[in-house]
Parts: sequence; C-alpha cells; structure tokens
Amino acid sequence: MGGNKTKPEPLLSKPWREINWTNTKEPLQYVKNYKSPVEGQKIRVLLYGPVGAGKSSFVNSIQSVLLGRMYYQALVDSDMTGISFTKKFAGYQLRKDQDSDCPLVFYDIMGLEGSEGVLVEDVRLVLDGRVKDGYEFNPDSELSEDNRQFYNKSPTASDKVNVLVCVVPADRGPEIAKQETLLKIQDIRKEASSRGIPQMVVLTRIDRLCPDNQEDLRNVYRLKSMKQKMEQFSANVGIPLNCIFPVKNYHQEIDMDKQMDSLVLSALRNIINAGGDHCKLNSSRPK
Repeated sequence: MGGNKTKPEPLLSKPWREINWTNTKEPLQYVKNYKSPVEGQKIRVLLYGPVGAGKSSFVNSIQSVLLGRMYYQALVDSDMTGISFTKKFAGYQLRKDQDSDCPLVFYDIMGLEGSEGVLVEDVRLVLDGRVKDGYEFNPDSELSEDNRQFYNKSPTASDKVNVLVCVVPADRGPEIAKQETLLKIQDIRKEASSRGIPQMVVLTRIDRLCPDNQEDLRNVYRLKSMKQKMEQFSANVGIPLNCIFPVKNYHQEIDMDKQMDSLVLSALRNIINAGGDHCKLNSSRPK
C-alpha cells in the first residue's frame, strides 16, 4: 500500500564515542564559566567550509544553547541555492546570558566553492588578523593593503585567529565536498598549521545522513555510516578523528532539544579548550 520502506541502518552494539546525553547542565556551565587564559583577550574562532554547510546556523545554534531559547544572530539562507549567503566578514560575540558576554567571538566567512568562493589568500589574511569586520569578499581578487578601510596593517594578538573550524555537511555524497573544495580546505589547513593554529571539524546535517534514526540523535555514535564519514573526511584532509564532531543545527525547530544541545556543547567545549591553549601559548612566546 505505502510502497517499500528502507530498513533502518543497523546500530553498533555500543557507541564508539561516549557522550553524556542526560546532563547538559555541567558542560553548559563549563562554557559559561570559561575565562580566557590571557586577561583581556578573547578566543577567536574562524568557521569556514562549503556553501550551505551550516556555518551561520552553527553560530545561531551555539547562541541558542547558551541562552536556552531560539536565537537568530547570524543571518542564514536555504542550503539549496548553491550560492554563498555570507558575503561579508562578520564576527559574532557570544553571550552567556542577556547581560554578559563569553570571551568567545565566532567569525563566519564566504563559502569555499568554485570560482565564486572565498579565496585562500583572503582566509590567510583573516588568520593573521588583517581583515576588519564588514569586509565584503571578492572571489576575483584578495584584500589589498591599499584598502585602508578593511585592511589591518598592524594586527595584535587579539586580532588573530585562535582556532580554525571546518564546517561540512555529513549528507553530501560519498566525498562530502567537491575535489576543488577539498583542495582549498587542504591549502587553508597548511596556512593554519604553519601558524600553529589548532583545527577542528564540525559535521552538520547528521539527521539527513540517516533519516530513520533522526528522531533519536543518541544513536549518532552507534551508526557505522557516521563513523565512516568521519574517518573518510579525516583521511581526506588530515584532521584527527578526535577533532571531528557531528552536530544537528537548529534550523526548523522552534523549541530547544536536549539531544541537539548535547552535541553542540560537546563540539563547543573542545573548540574552546583548543582555542584557549593556543591563546595561552602565543602569549608566552617572545615578541
């Protein structure tokens, strides 16, 4: 009557990565209580990745978890257009409540794909703190020193990126990202590695990878297909498996969900720790 229905993917007997699904209070408090290891300096997190991967949605999801309600700070667009919605370099100050900030700033940039994507040269400038908020990326030419309005000629430690996060969609084909995009990711990774910047990966849209299990995100680390996706991307770009975190962004939901929160907080806590370590290390180096 209703046609053939695909059988749910068999689950592994036990999860290959443990996560606390019942208590989000402790990791949430950890983030809210976090203090930068360098007084007066915020942790700067740069998000990059393919068009439509959910970079802006990830920022909104983090802020929603921190505030305990839906929050729409970064503007997002449908992921069906194939065109980067984010054109300008934008920083988002995270708030731990209505009255106070976290020492965390997330930066979103134009998507990587094709001739219309952000240039690796511009990402390099962002890593070095040379791009000012509001700069509109040009796929045809990189930011020049002559652009006095948006080029920072004398960046301080507070201007530079502390952790680089690649955001990619889990449900996009066997390769996750096009070959051209993977090459860009590898080039950007080299730039970050040469500067000692720690790197993480956030895998979005995990509910679309295996729709039969989307009602229970607690199965994410019991899905063989998820582990294979993470292992494949790790092999493609060289980022260790323990630096890759699957999440489901808030997109169509209107109420908070503890399972979604748990995954977002797991990723955020590791991003914070990596960024804080880099911030502290840089402050101890000779000028």
